[in-house]
Amino acid sequence: MEILWTPTARHTYLKILDYLEKAWTEKETQNFISEVDCLLEQLKQNPEMFEESRKKRNVRKGFVTKYNTLYYRVRPRKKELQLLVFWDNRQDPEKLPY
Repeated sequence: MEILWTPTARHTYLKILDYLEKAWTEKETQNFISEVDCLLEQLKQNPEMFEESRKKRNVRKGFVTKYNTLYYRVRPRKKELQLLVFWDNRQDPEKLPY
C-alpha cells in the first residue's frame, strides 16, 4: 500500500517537529520521527487497525503519541493510504474536521 501525504499532513507534521526542536531536545524530536515511521510501517501492513472517525466516513485515527493523533484515509481500490493531518490532542476538538 502506497502512503500519500496531503499538504495539510506535511504542514502539521513539520509544525510538530518545529515545536519539538524549539521546546525540547533532539532526542524527543527523533523519538517522534521514529514513532511516526513505525506507525506508517504498521499501517502499510494493516491499514484498518485503528477506529473510524465519528465525523467522517472512511477516515481513521491512529495515535502517534499521547499528544498527537494521525488522521488518515484508506483507499483500497487505489491501494493508497492518504495521510490527512497530524493533530495535537491539546487543541480544541471542535476545530477538527474529522
